[in-house]
Parts: sequence; C-alpha cells; structure tokens
Amino acid sequence: MTGNFIEYSNYEQMPLHFKPAHEIRRMLDSKEISPAELRAHIAGRIKKYERLNAFLSVIPDAITSEIGFVSASKTDNAGRAAASVPVSAADNRYWSDIPVALKDNIATKGIKTTAGSKILENHTPIYDAAVVKKLKKSGAVIIGKTNMDEFAMGSSTENSAFGATLNPWDTTCVPGGSSGGSAVAVAGGMAYMALGSDTGGSIRQPAALCGVCGMKPTYGRVSRCGLIAFASSLDQIGPFTRDALDMASALDAICGHDPADSTSSDIKFEPLFDQIKNSADFSKLKIGIVDDYFGEGVDSGVTLQVQAAVDQFKKMGAEIISIKLPHTQYAIPVYYLIATAEASSNLARFDGVKYGFRAPEFKNLKEMYMKTRDAGFGAEVKRRIILGTYALSSGYYDAYYKTAQKARTKIKEDFQAAFAKVDLILSPVTPATAFKFGEKTADPLAMYMSDIFTISANLASIPALSIPCGLSDGMPVGLQLSANYFQEKLLLAAAYQYQKHTVHHMRFAAGCSL
Repeated sequence: MTGNFIEYSNYEQMPLHFKPAHEIRRMLDSKEISPAELRAHIAGRIKKYERLNAFLSVIPDAITSEIGFVSASKTDNAGRAAASVPVSAADNRYWSDIPVALKDNIATKGIKTTAGSKILENHTPIYDAAVVKKLKKSGAVIIGKTNMDEFAMGSSTENSAFGATLNPWDTTCVPGGSSGGSAVAVAGGMAYMALGSDTGGSIRQPAALCGVCGMKPTYGRVSRCGLIAFASSLDQIGPFTRDALDMASALDAICGHDPADSTSSDIKFEPLFDQIKNSADFSKLKIGIVDDYFGEGVDSGVTLQVQAAVDQFKKMGAEIISIKLPHTQYAIPVYYLIATAEASSNLARFDGVKYGFRAPEFKNLKEMYMKTRDAGFGAEVKRRIILGTYALSSGYYDAYYKTAQKARTKIKEDFQAAFAKVDLILSPVTPATAFKFGEKTADPLAMYMSDIFTISANLASIPALSIPCGLSDGMPVGLQLSANYFQEKLLLAAAYQYQKHTVHHMRFAAGCSL
C-alpha cells in the first residue's frame, strides 16, 4: 500500500478522523457529534488498519463489538472520567471525550505495559504514570498502547518484539522510531493525540517521517514518573498531534511539577493554548541556521523543503542568522556512550526475579539470569547494554563515559552561546525521508545517523519540535525548531504562525483514507 497525499483547504472538508482535536472539541461542544459516535468511529479506524500494527493493545473494556466503545458511564476504568461527572473550570476540558493513545513504555494501572519487549510481555503495572493521571483528570479517552522499538532503542520501530509498525504513507517504509506506533496512530487517524518518549529524537523523527507534529519538551517539564527508563538524563515524554494548537493543549494537559519525580522542574508552567492562539508579531524574531546542517549527507528533497520553510519565515518577518554549533558534530558518539551507559544500569532490574519474563529451565541463579536476559532481550538492546557496560567498566570509564560527559557540557555551551544571538534554531529533523524496511538493520551505525539532527537537543535538555514542511518524492519532510530552556511558548507560537501561512498540516496519509 503506497499513499499519496490529500490536501484540504479547510477543516470542514476533512474526514472526521483527520480533523485536529480543536475541531473535534468544537463539534462535541456544539453536539454535531456525540462522544459515543466519535469513539465508535475511531474504534472502526483501529480495527480497519490493524495491519499497520500501530497498537500493541487496546484498553480492556474500552471497545465493544457493537458500537466501538462502551457507554461513557462505564468507562472510568478504561481511562476517562464518566460523562455524568461535570468538568470543573480548573480542569483542562479540551481533551474530554477525545480518543488519545499512549506509547507502551508509559505505565497504566491494570493494563499491560511491555516496552515492546518479550521480557515484559505480560507485565501489568500497579499504578498509573503521572501523565496518565493527568489525562484521566482531563477526561481524555485513552484508547490503547502503541508499538515501539524495544525499550525505546531504535529509529524505525523494527526492533519491537511484537512486529514492526508500517508507515501509512508507504507501508514498505518504516514510520521512524522509537515512538513509531504513536506517530502512526495520529497519522493514520486512529487517535487525535498520542504520547511518546524522546531520548534522542524518538518523537520528532517518527513525527517527521509520518507527516505529523511531535515535540520533546524541556527536560523536566513533563514528569517521567511511570515512564520505563532507557536513559534517565535524556528521556522525556512528549505528544504527537495534528497541529501546533493541539500540541499547546496537549502540553497544557501533561506539564507541571511532580514531587514524585526528582528531575521534575518546579518552574511554574503557564497554560499555552490561549497564548499560542493570540500570538502574531514575528518582526523581531531571530532564527538561527547552521549551514553545516544543509550539506553533504542531506537529501536534496529535504533541503529544498526546509529551505522553503526558511523563506516562509522570512516572509513572516523573521530575521535569519547564520550560527555555529561546533561541538554538535560529536553528538552521535557522545549520545551513544551516555545513553547506553545509563541503559546498562536501568535495564539491570530486568533479571527474571521481581517481574516480567523468566527462563523456564535453569540450574542455578546465575544461569537463570543469563537465560532470562538472553531470551528476553532483543539484539539491539543487548548491543546497547554491552556497549554501556564496557563504557562504565574499570579502566575505560575516564576514556569513554567521563569524556562523553565533558563533551555534552560543550554541546550545552554551544546552544547557550547561540541562544544569546537568536530566539530559535531551525534545521531538518532527518537527513532523508522514511527508508525501506531492512535497509539499515544490517548497519547499526547507518541507523544511528537517522537521529543526527535530533540528538543534540536531548544532550542539551532543550525543547524541540518537529512540524511537517512539505513532501519529497511523495513522502513527508519534517522541519525542526529548537529553543532555549522552557521556551515552549515561543516554539509553538512560531509553529502556529507558520502553519497559518502554509498547508502542510492539511496534508494527510491517503493510504489510510482511501
């Protein structure tokens, strides 16, 4: 199945499943559609396109064979507040009754959470992640858990223990990763918002390859409590949405200090939706461009579309300034030393003793550990654990891990120097559009290079956003905007104004709509 694209001039022309959430909110409030009808429609989409393998599970008791979802009065345990309970003015009701999805490394009480791994194939958490609690409070309909690269280690969702997810634009291509299932759920009209996690680009890269919006907030802006850890100093939960307005309201729903997360920021979060919608003046906006990001190794089609976005920002009144980020050339090796070192520590808990898979036959404790981890982990996870353990080992710690941390500091300093001159930094999200299945699996280094433009934002802990900016050979191209710490408002205001002047967020995967 190969998709083209459909371009709409207004929201009324769009099929129900491709409308942005703010249009769905209007339709629900005006009673043009009922919550039950909306849930039934999305349930039908999930069933119709289950071959895309976007979902690993659908929330128990959330769907019935008759009309899709069960009546609102019975869906508290399926992830939403009962319709009979009024939404207070203090709550964010934007997402009330609207179907959303969660990456399968975000804990859901009583609902299987696998992290895409055989070792957690039957793991059922006893608590909800902080973001899940917030979404339930908002009244969102949590419809299911999405596919992902095992323990978020990958750039293509080919590393899932439960099969790859297919890109709805072209099912012979990967959707990106590791949050590929969440990206496809939104791109394919199976959810109006989905949460993913971003350790080195795992939200922004699949968002770019699937033609939707994806954001990594500032590190600490969203609680990580209940997120199955890959690399604790890099991981950040963030949303996939149709457009910048939905992204603003998604952040309104999930951001805020969490005393249960020691890395959660206590900087006050101001709701973004109204601020973004009322933003306008770009006459003083300064956008930085790194010339090296448009050189060798970047497809000409990607360069063409991103350059067109630069020209659009110029027309909107922004000043374009050339900047340097000299140490980002080391981002890939720095990331893969720090991330794998942290992963080797975080994944030590999966040993067959406390929870998850345990090898059925063993002679002693050591053999149980070895057989459990050998059978439970996939090849990419084993590769990264071994690399991380080596980097932390006696005799190599200073040469590898400590040196990588010093280089990370230099990368952070580069961004701070750049933000003293500019407000935003603009770049491609990926050097190419979605690649074919199997194309890079035999060459891990080539796969790692898919994240070359996204990794530095995680190392620097800054917010970064991917938005669609056009097509190259019929496949989506993503534009990345990065800002200084806690400048999500500026990022989304720029994205919103850009989308008001273009049609790229009106383009959707025809493969799912025909």
